[in-house]
Amino acid sequence: MKMAWKEMKKFKLRYLILGFIVFLISILTMSISGLANGLSDDNASLIKHMPDGTFYMSEDAEDNYSFSAIENEQEEALAATDENYTLFSIQMGEINNADDKKFSTAFVTSDGGDYFPNVDKGEIILDRSLEDEGFSVGDKVTNGLIEDDLTITGFVDGQKFSHTEAGFINKADFQEMYRTDAFQVGFTEGEADVEGLTNYSNSDFLNTIPSYSAEQMSLNMIIVFLYVISALLFAIFFYMINVQKMSTFGILKAIGVKQSSLFVMMWAQMLFITVISLIPAIAISLIINAVAPEGMPFFLPTETIIFAVVAFIVIGFVGATISGLQIRKAEPMQAINQGGM
Repeated sequence: MKMAWKEMKKFKLRYLILGFIVFLISILTMSISGLANGLSDDNASLIKHMPDGTFYMSEDAEDNYSFSAIENEQEEALAATDENYTLFSIQMGEINNADDKKFSTAFVTSDGGDYFPNVDKGEIILDRSLEDEGFSVGDKVTNGLIEDDLTITGFVDGQKFSHTEAGFINKADFQEMYRTDAFQVGFTEGEADVEGLTNYSNSDFLNTIPSYSAEQMSLNMIIVFLYVISALLFAIFFYMINVQKMSTFGILKAIGVKQSSLFVMMWAQMLFITVISLIPAIAISLIINAVAPEGMPFFLPTETIIFAVVAFIVIGFVGATISGLQIRKAEPMQAINQGGM
């Protein structure tokens, strides 16, 4: 450990440059991770806030909830499996305020289960973000597909679908608007095999939402590439350093320093650089998470930060170890002869 620290003090500029690069990559990685989490919630918080379980859609819907319709016999089969089953439907639409201004809305109706708000006929419950648009409890909203106005009776937090605020309405109003009396999706906290229905886990059902899979895949791919770049950065940096120190390694071996001690020295340097670089990166990311504007989809949970820290340490360890394999090639006699010349 002393050798590692002495070398870093002697060549401080070299290690400062590496630390600064790691700092930039780590803050970029955590920022994109926060953006990915924020967009995920903004796209599908309606589904993500449900407990782990199984979603059901008709087989002929081909993974598209809009084309799914659960028949009465299938509903009875789900009820026999789990008495707390829930059926619900989602359709994209819009509401108009008193000034006839239109707002996109994901209309949601259910059979009165425990996972969605219960709404009486002629009422609507909206996602709370619409309060910022001037909506209040008691206001009436209109929709071109229904004859009567809908009265806002409350707001709920974090209920969005396909980047659109959810509006919970009664089944009768939903049927009048979309001319259907069949629910699209079933949900149970267990799992059942029902003829004519396809089963989906929570993550599988999220991927059936338009744009969700493509959006998350693109951002996650960027994050993966940043981790790969970090690994290459450590490998290349320590490779270049170790090439310059081959004769030094040989002399250290000649005076009795074990090869394992040389690896420990390199790992200590990697760990120190990584930790010192991550501390300000985490602090800045948390500040961004705290001061991000209300409309900015940014969310950086503790689990994501811990994963990033562990990932950078493991990646740094692997990259440094791979580059350090050349330490084994350092020959004491060759180093002594070169020193003598």
